[in-house]
Amino acid sequence: MRALSIVAVALVAPLCACVQQETTATTHFVPIQRPAPDDMVPHGIAYTCENQKEVLVVYARNRATVTLDNKTWRTEYQGGNDGFRYSDPAIVWTGRDDLASLRENFGTSRPLAYNCRPARRTT
Repeated sequence: MRALSIVAVALVAPLCACVQQETTATTHFVPIQRPAPDDMVPHGIAYTCENQKEVLVVYARNRATVTLDNKTWRTEYQGGNDGFRYSDPAIVWTGRDDLASLRENFGTSRPLAYNCRPARRTT
């Protein structure tokens, strides 16, 4: 019986050394910033929206190229008092901070993608 306990201790002792030690490093959420409208360098951002939709946007030179479901629109910056707004005759890409939506730019302004949040950089 004593030999069995010595074997058990010999097997468990190395496992004790594998216990994860407390680390001081923490992970902080860093939001993906939209570039300034007049930035000359293209910046791509993929947005994840409700209903598992993804909107890809490339910002540069007061324009945004917006892609949803294999449809692409080239929009112009319209300025905005509170947030951002890019539009063309068919759609409006608008939002504030880290929340955006894509809507039709005619009729009822039906939402095409909404509650869109930046998920990753693409360029």
